[in-house]
Amino acid sequence: METILQAASLLQAARRAGALRRRGRGRLARATKIVGPEWMFHPDGMAVDHYENFPVASLLLPARLRGAVKAIYRFARSADDLADEGQAAPEERLRALAAYRAELHRIGLGPAGGGPDPDPALAQIFAPLADAIARHQLPLAPFYDLLSAFEQDVRVARYETYDALLDYCSRSANPVGRLMLHLYGAANDDNLRLADAICTGLQLANFWQDVRLDWNKGRVYVPQEELRRHGLSDADIARQAVTPAWSEMMRAQTARARAQLQLGAPLAGRIGGRIGLELRLVVQGGLRILECIDATGGDVFLKRPELGPRDWAVMLWRACRAAPWNTETNPR
Repeated sequence: METILQAASLLQAARRAGALRRRGRGRLARATKIVGPEWMFHPDGMAVDHYENFPVASLLLPARLRGAVKAIYRFARSADDLADEGQAAPEERLRALAAYRAELHRIGLGPAGGGPDPDPALAQIFAPLADAIARHQLPLAPFYDLLSAFEQDVRVARYETYDALLDYCSRSANPVGRLMLHLYGAANDDNLRLADAICTGLQLANFWQDVRLDWNKGRVYVPQEELRRHGLSDADIARQAVTPAWSEMMRAQTARARAQLQLGAPLAGRIGGRIGLELRLVVQGGLRILECIDATGGDVFLKRPELGPRDWAVMLWRACRAAPWNTETNPR
């Protein structure tokens, strides 16, 4: 896969005017894709090329959370690369991800758990992650879910149904949003449901944005049932022909992603403060990508939709317009 988590940030907009270049995947919510995605904030200058459309770094992120977010990002980014980058055979990729799973298990056992010694080759990733998990009392389930999605990326290249794709999103993108809510101390049932909708929407937007790039990697995220419903097949992706049937199919997919983002949008008001403003920008980034796709009739072959300076201006205006600016909200 390429997950999740995965987003774009005010800091990145200021630094690079929305002209970031992703290496072609980013499904960490991707997102991000923070983006996922999938959303994933990036605190201090690590590579962000997978997640240029949705926040990955931010001046709005509270300083007390930056170390934890950096640790989560490093874990997810490196595991995603194990599943997707380089020329390793599938068996090698799965063995490497199994080592990550073993380290998570060791963290779960705790210092007195009697488990195996930590792998020194992975200490740079898992020592700070263990500290973040302990310090912020983070659940382990989202980390296991991410690994499950990465392992699925190694094994699965097609999705028969939309429900199967949503199941994948629930593990490739949604865990990032859930971890962020735990860090913010806002992980109640209603907020988790809204965060899942946003992360799934960002992930879907990234899928539709990257149809050509994923095809070049041997993957098709458009459900096969959706292709057949519109009289299409993988052969139409290979031809990269934007026919009326293709445009209609893509409009149906962007509508689904848009519905997810709009469903989750009230989360920004529930969280409030700086994080709420950033989340509004995340949602607007996903919606803007979908607008760009629709504006081309679904032509994601000739040029991958990306956000430029004008798009950032529109997103920021819409995000600020939607903000309640309640002085009683918690800046977190």
